[in-house]
Amino acid sequence: MGAKTSPGVPLMAEFSIRRMLPGDIDTVLTVERQAFSTPWSRAAFEEEVYNNELAHYLVLVADGQVVGYAGFWLIVDEAHVTNVALMSEYHGCGLGSLLLENMILTAKVLGAASMTLEVRPSNAAARNLYSRRGFVERGIRPNYYAELNEDAIIMWLDNL
Repeated sequence: MGAKTSPGVPLMAEFSIRRMLPGDIDTVLTVERQAFSTPWSRAAFEEEVYNNELAHYLVLVADGQVVGYAGFWLIVDEAHVTNVALMSEYHGCGLGSLLLENMILTAKVLGAASMTLEVRPSNAAARNLYSRRGFVERGIRPNYYAELNEDAIIMWLDNL
């Protein structure tokens, strides 16, 4: 697999990435609540999975258990990242990069030419992940994370 292990991650864990299914929502909510101080609701994920034709979500599975997910909306030829999250025990072992690469590939296969996202300035780990993959900071959305009293940095990856 190539990913280094992290404390709490079994050395021989088997990982896979697949499309998110309605049956994954409960586990995705667990990941969401651990990852974000203002998590999305069940209704939001149900709307994405059942009704939003623009939405595309992937889950990262370790030994049969969903441990992360990522999603984007495909609008014409732009992929707009909605969320990327991993259970904390899977941080720092390369799985965020693996999930991001699969999301980029999926968007490209579906016709995306570029990808954009918003990230908190204080989220150094995410900013580093995106920068390493070639995303470039192109702007600020003032008070985007109003509940955290924080702006968002807009990042773009051109020419998928």
